[in-house]
Amino acid sequence: MAVKAEPNPSGHTQIDGTLEKKNVDKEETRKVVAGFVGDVLRGENPDKLTSYFNGDHYIQHNTAIADGLSGLGAALEAMAKQGVQMIYNKTHFVLADGDYALAVSEGTFGGVETSFYDLFRVENGNIAEHWDVMETIADKKDWQNQNGKF
Repeated sequence: MAVKAEPNPSGHTQIDGTLEKKNVDKEETRKVVAGFVGDVLRGENPDKLTSYFNGDHYIQHNTAIADGLSGLGAALEAMAKQGVQMIYNKTHFVLADGDYALAVSEGTFGGVETSFYDLFRVENGNIAEHWDVMETIADKKDWQNQNGKF
């Protein structure tokens, strides 16, 4: 069980944000998020980073990262200086409903096998808001079943 974290540098928590789902084309939402996850998070085309956002207008709910691409960039730079890498290796699926999409991926964080659950809200074709949960993937010898994490 995770301890409730304090607000991030922009004053957001992992449980606040836009709550009303808009009735928009979920496939367009899924396409934007799947593109971002592949291009940017998995590193397939990182030069497209800024094309997924409306300038620096982006609400971040991660407890360690400030809003906007500037906040994301500062957090990634701080991690790099500490030698911490966040690597997305595989995305298992992207589910969408209205203007929200959930991407479920796996990779490593600081060299430890990790699952990544990223929830995005898309507005006018751009990522407008982001929540996430990361969890260490247990060693296979510790699994309670043979189904695995995914």
